[in-house]
Amino acid sequence: MAVYTIADLHLSFGTDKPMDVFGGWENYTSRIEENWQRLITPEDTVVIAGDISWAMDIKETVKDFAYINRLNGRKILLKGNHDYWWTTKAKMDRFLSENNFDTLSILHNNYYIADGLALCGSRGWFYDAETDEDMKVLNREAGRLRMSIEPAVKAGYEPIVFLHYPPVYNNMECKEIIDVLMEYGIKKCFYGHIHGGNAAKRAYIGEYKGIELRLVSCDHLRFMPLAVL
Repeated sequence: MAVYTIADLHLSFGTDKPMDVFGGWENYTSRIEENWQRLITPEDTVVIAGDISWAMDIKETVKDFAYINRLNGRKILLKGNHDYWWTTKAKMDRFLSENNFDTLSILHNNYYIADGLALCGSRGWFYDAETDEDMKVLNREAGRLRMSIEPAVKAGYEPIVFLHYPPVYNNMECKEIIDVLMEYGIKKCFYGHIHGGNAAKRAYIGEYKGIELRLVSCDHLRFMPLAVL
């Protein structure tokens, strides 16, 4: 049993927003599936760190979730900035159950155990948040991250953190998020959101204040899930 992660699948089987129009994304769903099925076993766990589906309503996610559900392993879903279908955890859990998406779980104010690790996370927010509204959202996301990590630590597990937004970008840090990571001694943090070679050059990859940061957007990973250890 192993733990992997990938972000930004941007699926659109139920909507008309294909990513194939962008350079490097040609046949991306086939490439993801081929790589995934070759690498991931049914016993493995994969955290999908946001921007999962272009659907605007959870009912429109059926074809996208069916695609993910048939892939090997247990999949844990984290909210991204384009996941407009996201609703309350209770409603999402009920939707997954009603549609027999039995390999999918929602990471929201909670954590999951896999391979002896606590898988924790939150969407995060802009590193350069300045407006009152942005700061309100950022503080809420930092609180959600703490709600995910703290019970895992109290239970004696080592937390691994997954975010959608980068906690450090363009030589600037999202202090509120970094403070939570440092408070709990987080050693590994994986994030998505960043696409394209030029943008990725400004993403922080490596050790930052004792935290190993890795960009896991699917185009950056060449559509191959990344092992977290």
